[in-house]
Order: sequence, then structure tokens, then C-alpha cells
Amino acid sequence: MTTARLDIEYDGTAFAGWAKQPRHRTVQGELERALAVVLREPVALTVAGRTDRGVHAWAQVASYSGPPADARSLNALLDDDVAVRGSALAPDGFDARVDARSRTYCYRVLHRRERSAFERARALWWPHRLDRSALHACAALLVGTHDFTAFTPTETDHVRFSRDVLAARWQERGDLLEFWIEADTFMRHMNRALVGTMLEVAGGRRSLEDFAALLEGRPRAAAGPTAPPHALYLASVSY
Repeated sequence: MTTARLDIEYDGTAFAGWAKQPRHRTVQGELERALAVVLREPVALTVAGRTDRGVHAWAQVASYSGPPADARSLNALLDDDVAVRGSALAPDGFDARVDARSRTYCYRVLHRRERSAFERARALWWPHRLDRSALHACAALLVGTHDFTAFTPTETDHVRFSRDVLAARWQERGDLLEFWIEADTFMRHMNRALVGTMLEVAGGRRSLEDFAALLEGRPRAAAGPTAPPHALYLASVSY
């Protein structure tokens, strides 16, 4: 059966997330609408990583059964906050979710006293005390296989809470701090809860030892708050 792959980017600000929902504007809904027009038949998309309301994507991947649709034709039907960067024939049976080996996310924090007019919907403004060395120490603890129960909502459909983190680091670019993490898969809110908890450590409100203990399957209430979605980006998917 013919299978197509889409490479997509989007600004998640005005979307209710990736997944189709009745009476809500979603990335999946907009793309499937455009595909149905170009291909003249309905299409069901499978995605590498479902993003929540307000989360962005620099390099999302989706697949569907059918011929590739012309990317320029799709973009002509889409609003400016979502774009198809590539549309191509994929190997037979290619599945954007199942075949993905890992996903990489980036969370951006603006650490300075003054707010930014340009980064207000792109990074978390953090004018508070922050020990950057503590952030680096937290990230170093994440690499490996851990139980991330403390970093996903209690009410969840997940049945497996361990995740294999292949890489995790904070990058500093002046006032802008970026948390990069690559793992086999992620749970709902996992990256945002990690960032919210790491900021507590960096602010002196939680010890590094306490953070390490959370990776042993503690309840969600033991970890810190969930950071807001507008600073999170799906950066890449590896196959």
C-alpha cells in the first residue's frame, strides 16, 4: 500500500493541540481538511508526537495511506501558523509513530529581569533567582531509564511509566536558556513538569537529591508545577 510522509512545522498558540477534537481548531484537523481537498478523498494522519494545546513544532512528522500531496498546494489551503515543509513517498507501511526511534523536545526560558516583547509567546519569562549549575546537574540525572510517574498527570491512559532518556542538557545563550531532551517516547506534560521541577531546584526551593528521588516513580504530587506550554517545541524525530 502506498504511504506518504509529511514534514510539518507549526506555531501552536492558536491550536487546541495536535489531535482532532469536535468544535476545536487542531493541527490534525487543519491538515486532514487540506489533504482531502488536494487528494479528493479523506485521509487519516498518524503523527510521531502528539502535542498539547499551545505547544509548537519545528519538525513534526506524520504519515498516511495514499499518494503524496503537493506541499505547495497544501500550504495554499493552510493558515500561516502551520506549514508543510515536505511531502514525499515513504517506504510501504511507514508509520510516523511506531517507526520513530526517538523524539527531541526543546523548552526555552528567558532568564532576565525585563520581559521581552518578542519572546512573550515563545519562551517562559523567568525573572526569579536561578542557579544555572543546578539546572545542568538536574539534566545530567535524567539520562538513562527512569520511572517518570511524578512528571505526568495522575489521571492518565499511560500503562508504562519508564522512559529511556538518550540525552538531556541545558544550553545557555546569554539570557536565553534551552532545555533539550531526547527520549524513546514521552508522556503527557512530562517535559513541562520536568522544567517546572528543575526551576524549583535552581531557585533553591528543592534539593538535587529530592529531584533524583522523583525519578524512582514518586507520585505526581511530589514533583513541581507544570511549566506553561508556549515555550515547548517538538524539535525533531529520529527514525
